[in-house]
Amino acid sequence: MKKVFLITLLLISCSPLKKYQATAAKWEKDIIKLENLDKSENYSKNAILFIGSSSITGWHTMEKDMFPYETIKRGYGGAHYSDIIHFTRRLVDGHNPKAILIFVANDIKGNNKSDIYSKNLPDRTPNEVKRLFKLVINQIRSIHDEIPIFAIETTPTRSRWIAWPEISLANDLIKKYCDSKENLFYISTRDFFIAENGLPTEDLFIKDKLHLNKKGYKLWSEIIKNSLDQIVNYN
Repeated sequence: MKKVFLITLLLISCSPLKKYQATAAKWEKDIIKLENLDKSENYSKNAILFIGSSSITGWHTMEKDMFPYETIKRGYGGAHYSDIIHFTRRLVDGHNPKAILIFVANDIKGNNKSDIYSKNLPDRTPNEVKRLFKLVINQIRSIHDEIPIFAIETTPTRSRWIAWPEISLANDLIKKYCDSKENLFYISTRDFFIAENGLPTEDLFIKDKLHLNKKGYKLWSEIIKNSLDQIVNYN
């Protein structure tokens, strides 16, 4: 009995939730605000739930761009997989959407000092990002065991171009994992955001060269809706 207890204690202490606990605490107020929205907003059974980082939060034209899909926006600025693993169930629980879409893009940044989301947090490795992504999916599956889940690929950006090889590898690992699972889909976007010169298309981003502008969001929505149209029976 004592041996079982020690093994259980060891597993808990080695858990990713324990390992990354310190990186999540600062987002608690943001998550509470999102939970309060769950109490005041009502959605139909056809709603699409978006969770993730600042590109979700800052998508002010989401409702218009994603029409006719009804959307639920539950992003918080600067989200990493290493902190969202602490909040996944809270973001998803209480919703019964038609599908769930995930966009988290801050775990690999290249430590670019001009990038406001790079400070104080070391880059994760591509394999580490994949492991954290898998944990998020398992957490969602503990609530919704069959609902379609879509992972939106991390977009190539000028701000984090130095880290693109690692970001691209993390994308590839996540895609491979999605392809191996039922009702888990990958939305590839990179080819739409890289210009003929081989660099990210500048006129799709705002001045920080990281976040999309209206034109970029419009393109993003078209890619996302195309993937949803193929999988989700929306009526």
